[in-house]
Amino acid sequence: MPMKADDIVAMIKTALPDAQVELTDLAGDDNHFQAHIYSESFAGKSRIEQHKMVYTALGDKMGGDLHALSIKTFSSR
Repeated sequence: MPMKADDIVAMIKTALPDAQVELTDLAGDDNHFQAHIYSESFAGKSRIEQHKMVYTALGDKMGGDLHALSIKTFSSR
């Protein structure tokens, strides 16, 4: 079952409370998203560490309910 954009944003913001999330449904199917995520929590971390933080926030939804997510992370806006 596809995920709603609001649910994805809520999961990320629960794990990264200061995050600003811009989420785009790339195919209009609630299955293929692009996320731009801004959080001070990313400061000093590698891009891989930043992405792992996002994947951890999404838990078992990634690859299941959430089929595809393109992530771009930023430590400041």
